[in-house]
Amino acid sequence: MKKGKKWMSLLLILLLCCGLLAGCGDGKSSEAEDSMLVVSASGFESKFSPFFGNSADDMDVADMTQLYMMYTDRVANPVLKGIEGETRSYNGTDYTYTGPADITVREQKDGSVFYDITMRDDLVFSDGTSADIDDFIFGLYVYLDPSYDGATTLYAAPIQGLEAYRSGMETLFSLLVKAGRENTDFSLWTEETQTAFWNDLDQAGAAFAQEIADYCVQAGLAAEGDMAGAAAAWGFDGLDADADAADFFQLLCESYDWDLLGMSDTESADSSLTDLMENYADYSIGVKVGDSADYIEGIQRLDDYSVRIVTTSLDATMIYNLALPIAPLHYYGDESQYDYETHHFGFPKGDLSIVREKTTKPMGAGPYVFRDFSNGVVYMEANPSYYKGEPETKHLHFIETKDADMLNGIATGTIDIATPSYTTETAGQIAELNGGDDSMDGSVITTRLIDYRGYGYVGICAKNVKVGEDPGSEQSRCLRKAIATVLAAYRDEGIDSYYGDTASVINYPISNTSWAAPQVTDDGYMTAYSVDADGEAIYDASMTAEEKYDAAKKAALGYFEKAGYKVKDGKLTKAPEGAKLEYTVNIGGDGKGDHPTFLILKNAADAFRSIGFTLTINDLANVADLFASYQSGAAEMWCAAWQSSSDPDMFQLYHSNGTTNYYAIDDPELDDLIMDARQSTEQTYRKGLYKAAMEIIMDWGVEVPVYQRSDAFVISTDRVNVSSLPQDMTPYWNWKNEIEKVSVK
Repeated sequence: MKKGKKWMSLLLILLLCCGLLAGCGDGKSSEAEDSMLVVSASGFESKFSPFFGNSADDMDVADMTQLYMMYTDRVANPVLKGIEGETRSYNGTDYTYTGPADITVREQKDGSVFYDITMRDDLVFSDGTSADIDDFIFGLYVYLDPSYDGATTLYAAPIQGLEAYRSGMETLFSLLVKAGRENTDFSLWTEETQTAFWNDLDQAGAAFAQEIADYCVQAGLAAEGDMAGAAAAWGFDGLDADADAADFFQLLCESYDWDLLGMSDTESADSSLTDLMENYADYSIGVKVGDSADYIEGIQRLDDYSVRIVTTSLDATMIYNLALPIAPLHYYGDESQYDYETHHFGFPKGDLSIVREKTTKPMGAGPYVFRDFSNGVVYMEANPSYYKGEPETKHLHFIETKDADMLNGIATGTIDIATPSYTTETAGQIAELNGGDDSMDGSVITTRLIDYRGYGYVGICAKNVKVGEDPGSEQSRCLRKAIATVLAAYRDEGIDSYYGDTASVINYPISNTSWAAPQVTDDGYMTAYSVDADGEAIYDASMTAEEKYDAAKKAALGYFEKAGYKVKDGKLTKAPEGAKLEYTVNIGGDGKGDHPTFLILKNAADAFRSIGFTLTINDLANVADLFASYQSGAAEMWCAAWQSSSDPDMFQLYHSNGTTNYYAIDDPELDDLIMDARQSTEQTYRKGLYKAAMEIIMDWGVEVPVYQRSDAFVISTDRVNVSSLPQDMTPYWNWKNEIEKVSVK
């Protein structure tokens, strides 16, 4: 329980007031009070909650207001001795990393694991209220509540007693859907609630289906007003010619056996179904339908500043799950409903309404205080209670900015730090602004390049590009590898043309920033798709570029033939049943080929044409349409980029049950490797398992790794004290990690 918090708040408020009066009395107009840092953002959804934020820009705002229990270092290794700090070397320099807590991990004889967390006892939220372990425990129960539907997946961790706690309760939403609109049993809800729900769902469903239809029309897949045609283009046949959006939504629901949340995640062309509902929050509450535990056995409060989390088994990803906010119970929850001993955790189990109410207005113990969001600008002020000291810069603004306007914003003084897409064109513009001397650091702009925490790729959906009915058959794999072989051959030329020396071609489906990424010096390292259908090397070191391209076409013909295609005089003449002589690849090049992979596709399409195969390039002007095309499962092929997490766990992307397994890969051996890698914390062992897993992924031919690019932090030389920025920035450590030190001139 929280003791003395209100008195602490009053005391701090009095001290702050005295400090303000003293500041007024000395007649000084402190520059720090007027200092302001303006940072570009791509766009906000206004979900600035550490619990329910989703987009990167929204979470940047939330992170500035929050203090997390654990942080990682420059290479994403957890900092477990945060209170006193840990000194680690990077790039020949020692850096000390601190945090709000110490964490001890101890594996037990029975296979369970203790995660003992002890936090500092002097942490204070931005409103002056002191923080303790109950704030963290409250947050844990939010993330683990049966009705939680945010992006964090802590509920998948093997925490002792978690299943017993989450069982016996379903959301009102799911129960109403299961009961159907004709239900007459009103023991768990009223008839009025049921009627209101279906009315809300119907309007949201029609809007959801209409967004899909609009996407199909914009992509040229269906005619305006042809709902049946749009549905068919999206992969759902059977609608009558005069069908409307409501009919299409009904077909979607039936196709998913009324798993509406799963359908929404998979089929959305823009908005989620729940976002389109007017009163979804009313139906997101949990309803008791059976027996369940009223607490989680594996969350054990030790004292006012310590907690033990017990997992039933070792899970390599669990340590990263501890990077959760110490979120203020008194703000996001209700202190009167918190009593650890009687199993009350700050809100009614199954009802996160009080937490959702604060989604647009975050508060915490982080370096900045959220003040307002209006007209595309987030306004924040330095938190005087921040445990590392009040930030040097008083005001922090995040402003929505189009990528094309970022450099101009730096030059004209409207933006101080921006993150534009970094290309050869961008580099040229920076050099020009700096006086035309090819300098990335000059009087106008200072540039800091880091490896992008992810990589670009071409994806191939196994269920859409196959021979016959089995996406995993040898023939289906050969078809996809035929396509992948030609695409891979043109990567060097395409990436060099777009990025120059600021990006490199990669050969495995993993970011080079990960410790699990295979290195050229590793045994068995291979160039992607560099062997033919007989397992022989396609290339040798003496080949010219043209000889390499010819060799790739020859190898592709071998794969096509093995897939069942008819080949005559070096050209394809007939496709096997279930396959085609033409496939489409979607790319978000703004409708004008502005994409790092576009030249690769163009050259590959020319090469394919010479052997009787058509690769159609669908260049989409709206990047949201690109995302929708592959996330819905409609795309045959697409170009995109993954952003990597701190841990290289592959479950979400490649496991047969992965939520973002857009490739539709389903391989028991791959599933086993992914799960085995979760059961160890030994990096060398895990790296070997991931290497084997990546070889299976490549053998399926569902992904062509393309490039590892650079991210650029573009900074105003004139307005920002560049020396106040962190040295040796990495994908896991940048100016945001030391925002309290960043100052302006």
